[in-house]
Amino acid sequence: MTPEQEQHIAELRQRQLSPKQIARNLGLRPAEVKAVIQAQAKATTQDRIARGELPPLEQCLINEHAAQQLLDPSPEASIEDGVGGLAQVFVVRREGMRYLVASYLVDYWCLGVKDAMGPQRLNQTQYTAMVEKAYDNFHQSSRVISLAQAQAVVLGAVDYAARLGLAPHPGFEQARSHLGVPEQPLPALSFGRDGKPYYISGPYDDPQHVIACLTQSVGEGNFDYLVAAEPPMSDW
Repeated sequence: MTPEQEQHIAELRQRQLSPKQIARNLGLRPAEVKAVIQAQAKATTQDRIARGELPPLEQCLINEHAAQQLLDPSPEASIEDGVGGLAQVFVVRREGMRYLVASYLVDYWCLGVKDAMGPQRLNQTQYTAMVEKAYDNFHQSSRVISLAQAQAVVLGAVDYAARLGLAPHPGFEQARSHLGVPEQPLPALSFGRDGKPYYISGPYDDPQHVIACLTQSVGEGNFDYLVAAEPPMSDW
């Protein structure tokens, strides 16, 4: 695909021609044209985000237990949730008929953002399937929250982890701009467990590094941790 062909595709697309019509016009395969259109749309979206021009907000979601722990805590709420202080946050924006979805897996007990992805351009079916799968994995329902609450959970957890010497997942930098810039002071949330960091190791963590950071930042005895045992070596 030459730059001239890509430019022609962009011009014809602006005239509301379908991929099949463009393909016939330029003597290309529809699949080739569709791939270029998708790449151009993604580049346009990234340029807009880089300039701070975000599409309209559709909705924000979080798993129900994390909402109870962070956004409306009460003495009656159980700390144990079966997922070790994790919050799955989605920030969804709308661009035409597509959803722009960024996801943030937040460890609000210690690590901050453990994983981040997006924004991805999804249709209605793809978006619904992604959300259902995410919260089915938590065995929890989701709750619709405000953008300010989503910002408070994600950015607050990142700041909390930074004070412990822990950096967010590398994918967070790309997904961060999708949150937007807070327009007002964000709600002050309580991170950690029982007033101090509680680290639960995951399969992709470096437990020694995390524990060393916690020891240096808050001191031995001022945090709790649970490190999974190494699996037994195979004889094969």
